[in-house]
Amino acid sequence: MKNRDYASHRAALLRQRAHNNNHPKAIAAIKTNEGQIKRLFVLTLLATLVLVASWTMARAQEIQKVVSASGIEAWLVEDHTVPIIAIDFSFAGGVSQDEDGKEGGVTMLTSLMDEGADDLSSEEFLTALEENAIKMKFDAGRDRFFGSLRTLTPNKALAFELLAKAIQSPHFEASSVERMRAQWIASVRRAEKDPNTILARTFREAAYPGHPYSRPSNGTATSLAAVTQADLKHLHKAIFTRDGLTIGIVGAIDAESVKTLLDQVFAPLPAKGDLKPVEDVKIARIGEIHVPFDAPQTSIRFGAPGIDRQDDDFYAAYLVNHILGGGSFSSRLYNEIREKRGLAYGVYSYLTSSDHAALFAGGMATRSENNEQAITLVKQEIARLGKEGPTQEELDATKKYLIGSYPLRFDSSSKISRQLVALQNEGLNIDYFEKRNSYIEAVTLEDTKRVAARLLDPSKLLLVTVGKQMKNASLAPKAPVSEDALAPSKTKPQTN
Repeated sequence: MKNRDYASHRAALLRQRAHNNNHPKAIAAIKTNEGQIKRLFVLTLLATLVLVASWTMARAQEIQKVVSASGIEAWLVEDHTVPIIAIDFSFAGGVSQDEDGKEGGVTMLTSLMDEGADDLSSEEFLTALEENAIKMKFDAGRDRFFGSLRTLTPNKALAFELLAKAIQSPHFEASSVERMRAQWIASVRRAEKDPNTILARTFREAAYPGHPYSRPSNGTATSLAAVTQADLKHLHKAIFTRDGLTIGIVGAIDAESVKTLLDQVFAPLPAKGDLKPVEDVKIARIGEIHVPFDAPQTSIRFGAPGIDRQDDDFYAAYLVNHILGGGSFSSRLYNEIREKRGLAYGVYSYLTSSDHAALFAGGMATRSENNEQAITLVKQEIARLGKEGPTQEELDATKKYLIGSYPLRFDSSSKISRQLVALQNEGLNIDYFEKRNSYIEAVTLEDTKRVAARLLDPSKLLLVTVGKQMKNASLAPKAPVSEDALAPSKTKPQTN
């Protein structure tokens, strides 16, 4: 997912006001804003330290299910330690709702939600956010549209008023639409020359041909040019509804206040929208695809059918994947490819489950002369773990790490509010935080061996490479290269 950073644009607006005839109000606003930002930073740091120390003591009992008078539901963690409020929310309907030939429309929508709303122009809206140290952000995934708000408690009335305006009555002014369109077109044109973008596009199109998941989230120069103001208004009307809305709130606010704010922001939205149905899909192709690209490194991605988040075997699969390639420095892939042979700076695997597809995938980048060797090693490790399963020692170490590191998922109010939304989106219960570690503990060695055999089969892989033509190389271990010699590959974080 990708979203525009508005900081430079907002700062430019304030600087312009300040230096036009040395406007004293604008100069004072900048000084006030800088002070509030510093205060917000200090308070956020303090909140982080407090949350790390206290979250594990009383996780589940702190989560309240709050329902407003109009029936809007949110999960709340009330914490008055510092005067900060974080709210995350999501609507059903992501980039899979783009019309054919108009891919990138939903992504454009994410960058227009604070470009003027209700009675405020784009400049007025952005200035109000900036002057009051209010952070508002919108983003989109394949199946959901996300939003977030961060504010100091003294500014909550204004913050939620602005959020209500943005959600209910965005302008989509022609000037803003054209400015955002130009920025996104420039972005996708730059990305066309990026091997990782080529890799992702080739994998999607091969895995899910003809399905909405095969299309580029950010669109193309041609498809972005085809998106109209009417299209944006239609997408907003279809997506921004109460049906499928999920909300998580953390901070210095009580349940009664939350109820009032929920009705203020979300109750005026339509009950339902006209979302396009999206069919379930599985990987449609196996085998290898090579895309020639003149670069010193080859980018590699592999994937196969995964295991759904609601599957009874999910936790065993989660542990198996961690042992294979999800555990960073402790994984088998890292040990064989990075540590023993120095073929890549990083190598990873992950499980992901969207609304309509479950995927086991991974990737790395390696010098072009080493790509065939690296691919062979990936296949060998997948086959070995699939056939033999993990050892008891590996399973015990993985459980210890995943349970011990779990509190780090909650070291800020923002992380907790995002987790609250994620749990609801995945259909998990409000007591999940309390029970999660017991699900990990309950997985047996026999479970992991059975699930490894189900999940890991190199003959079912779709493998895409982007770089120079593959060459043969020895599989024998050699001294690892330095970190500076190989560019880092981008890893995908786990969220479970």
